[in-house]
Amino acid sequence: MYLVISKRFEMSLSFRYYREDWSVAENREAFGRQMGSEHGYGGNPTAYFVFDGPVDEKTGMLINVSIIKERVNRLLAERYDHKYLNRDTAPFDKIVPTPENIARQLFLDTAPLFDGESARLAVCHVATSPFDAATCYAGGRVERDYRLEFSAARRTCSPHLSDEENEIIFGVASSKTGHGHFYRLRVTLQGEPDVNTGMIVKENDCRRVMEILHTRLDHKNLNLEVPELRDQPMTTEYLARFLFHQLRISLPLARVRLWENPYFYAEYLKGGRSLMGVKTGFRAAHRLHSPVLDDESNCELYGKCNNPAGHGHLYEVEAAIEGTLDERRGIFYGLDDFRDGLEEALEPWHMKHLDLDSDDFKNKPSTGENIVRTLWPRLEQTLQHPLYRLRLWETPNNRFTLRREVEEKVS
Repeated sequence: MYLVISKRFEMSLSFRYYREDWSVAENREAFGRQMGSEHGYGGNPTAYFVFDGPVDEKTGMLINVSIIKERVNRLLAERYDHKYLNRDTAPFDKIVPTPENIARQLFLDTAPLFDGESARLAVCHVATSPFDAATCYAGGRVERDYRLEFSAARRTCSPHLSDEENEIIFGVASSKTGHGHFYRLRVTLQGEPDVNTGMIVKENDCRRVMEILHTRLDHKNLNLEVPELRDQPMTTEYLARFLFHQLRISLPLARVRLWENPYFYAEYLKGGRSLMGVKTGFRAAHRLHSPVLDDESNCELYGKCNNPAGHGHLYEVEAAIEGTLDERRGIFYGLDDFRDGLEEALEPWHMKHLDLDSDDFKNKPSTGENIVRTLWPRLEQTLQHPLYRLRLWETPNNRFTLRREVEEKVS
């Protein structure tokens, strides 16, 4: 099991894709419009710093979020926020400030700030826009994310099943008149960024591939107008696998994730692994307080979160499971069963005070780390299926993630 905590930060900065040692014509050929003007153009990147390490059983924390906030905010203020990267922030006077290079440099700048802590920086993820992001891992690996959105109609069904069987499995989504979705696809590339362009794949080359796929899918009936999908199961899980295999012909893919709506996605990973994830929320109050520490120590450690009367959150929870697609049905676990199981596992906490109305935190603080560690076995028992990943958002800025495997630490 592998537990991490992610802290989110926002920045305002400017940059341009440009190499001073190239001519204007060479820069334009490589970067197109992203070359911009000599004064740069704007961006509001969001950076996520992900830490791993042992959880202190006394405090229930992997690392105090206030420590992350203080040290990272100082770094961002000095080197990134409200800066023109190409002029103000080395080494972007010599390398192109692509998401890949920004994520890697942020990681290199931030990791030493936590030397001596039991927690270490494991991942830095940077989203420079809603459609562009990159991730740098502690081992040096870099990934690049692109996003594609499209609207399409479909009938959720399998041609290998009878109408009655389809209705039992897929309910109203199996209606012969069909229905529609606004799909969001995240495409993750893996590889070493080119030393000249700073990108795993040239921006224009990737966009061209994505635009071709968009034209094939957008405002289409997927069952009827996409030849490769005719006479195949039409499920989000099957569609994610199809999209992976279409894109891998031209791009060095690590995985794709397809959101059917804000609460359900299917993911397909290199190596042939299928995931499905669901998201929901619950409202709860709590007080961060360790029973093995005195009142003064608790107040110093948890600050305002130690308020004796408590405080509350609208927690968001995302669970993911892994399985092998049933080629006949196009699924490996029922979506309704998954959603119902997650709701059932969360019900004892919903509209409750975690410390006073539940026995789960009588002897341990109700930190995000302890919440996901407590929920994991309960949810597995409810689903009767192993979890792959479990996430908890305490706020939009603080996320706690528990994974079965160490190898994939963020995404």
